[in-house]
Amino acid sequence: MSTDYYQEPKDRESLKMRTPKKGDLFHSHPEYKVDRDDKACIRCLCCVRQCPYETTFYDPKRNQVYDVHANCVNCKRCEVLCPTQAIEIKKWGCGFRKNHHWGNRDYSSVYKQADTGAVVLVGLGNDNRYTSYFDKMVLDASQVTNPSIDPLREPMELRTYIGRKMENLEDMDKEGFQEHPNIKTELPVIFAPMSFGAISLNFQKGLAAAAQEMGTFFNTGEGGLHEDLMPYKDNAIVQVASGRFGVSKRYLMNSGACEIKIGQGAKPGIGGHLPGEKVTAEISKTRMIPEGSDAISPAPQHDIYSIEDLRLLIYAIKEATEYTRPVSVKIAAVHNVAAIASGIVRAGADIVVLDGFRGGTGAAPKQIRDHVGIPVEVALAQVDERLRREGIRHLASIISTGGIRSSTDVVKAIALGADAVYIGTAAMLSVGCTLCQQCHRGKCAWGITTNRADLRARLPFEVAKERATNLLTGWGREIKEMLGLMGLNSIESLRGNRFKLRGVGLSKVELETLGIWQAGV
Repeated sequence: MSTDYYQEPKDRESLKMRTPKKGDLFHSHPEYKVDRDDKACIRCLCCVRQCPYETTFYDPKRNQVYDVHANCVNCKRCEVLCPTQAIEIKKWGCGFRKNHHWGNRDYSSVYKQADTGAVVLVGLGNDNRYTSYFDKMVLDASQVTNPSIDPLREPMELRTYIGRKMENLEDMDKEGFQEHPNIKTELPVIFAPMSFGAISLNFQKGLAAAAQEMGTFFNTGEGGLHEDLMPYKDNAIVQVASGRFGVSKRYLMNSGACEIKIGQGAKPGIGGHLPGEKVTAEISKTRMIPEGSDAISPAPQHDIYSIEDLRLLIYAIKEATEYTRPVSVKIAAVHNVAAIASGIVRAGADIVVLDGFRGGTGAAPKQIRDHVGIPVEVALAQVDERLRREGIRHLASIISTGGIRSSTDVVKAIALGADAVYIGTAAMLSVGCTLCQQCHRGKCAWGITTNRADLRARLPFEVAKERATNLLTGWGREIKEMLGLMGLNSIESLRGNRFKLRGVGLSKVELETLGIWQAGV
């Protein structure tokens, strides 16, 4: 539970029961319990120093460590670092009386809002029990007539070119032919947009260095490009969002590609907000806003109210970059997304990014994150099919994001029609994230989503780079294995090849929407 709602007691007397008064927090029932083995505890105070949520404190007079259970967010920092393994984080109590309509998360939200009158914020992506279509699809495998390929003995091509392609090869011989700019990635996995301010500079720099080493790209998000990232600018995708933070011609030119952010899967249709207390001097300089002021991204881009308006911004960026950078447009996966994507491609976008409702975020209203948008698998299949049917699929690449958990999800997304994928939450997990969903508070115990000097030092840039690089290396090897078992020797042969997918436990309508066949057929 957040310290926004539960206050640390000043002394032991305040822990005693008393008569509630106006303004008190009712039902301050903790979500987690810090179960401490007092006999095993050696009073090293590691847990006290490591917890940024003020869950644990030490009484030197009694030589006793106490826990404010209501402040615990289950970040696991104390549990992992305790030298004697004296700490275990557990769920608190037995919960409320079982009710099939009202769950614990519903109780919690109502109590918090009754206490504060505020919008309940959370981080990361939708964690409700909606169907994961990635888990309902299985891959084909070659057997006798179409033998598999051994990636250890035969070349396997993962290189992907992302951007607008020419109509046909004969165009190259025509007078005045100009090749469209593309970005080249050595594997079809790119680090998702995560802005400086929402994440620490060490983490962002680690992703940038890993992208450079692996021959892929990272996305700056809407927070501008920090000077420390200039050595990695050729591997950067810079974002132009509604707040226009840090946007200038220099910013656009210091990139491999430019991206216009229209929507985000975790919060379609609403803007962003970085609280003023998180806008440090460094963030202020990078975003080009006053230090300590709130960084607010409006819900719409106020110069875009139609496809024609979007076209003007796309070509303004192309003009600013002298037609040397592909321009991407990122939208949330929503109803009728195929028609929207078609309009975006016709407006001149070189890349369309589809962000599903399981996509992560630094902060979003809980009700919007959990109940708005659609799964990226469905959106991806529909967009790819629509663009092919209209004969314009070659005019833009598709990047899929929003809930990509593994190399298998990458392969399935590409088979559904993606050229590449963005990964955000998986990248955070690779450097220690425990999905405690407290990103918006700026107190990340692992130094990932914070810019407090004492906390961000917990994630050295070198460690972030090494672990992100290892993740991409492992995924690349697995993707090659999966291509080989399907009898394919290049990622290009898999793109949109839905014959390599089969559905399990899906209805006829779902199979038709995804464009795949039932397993066994």
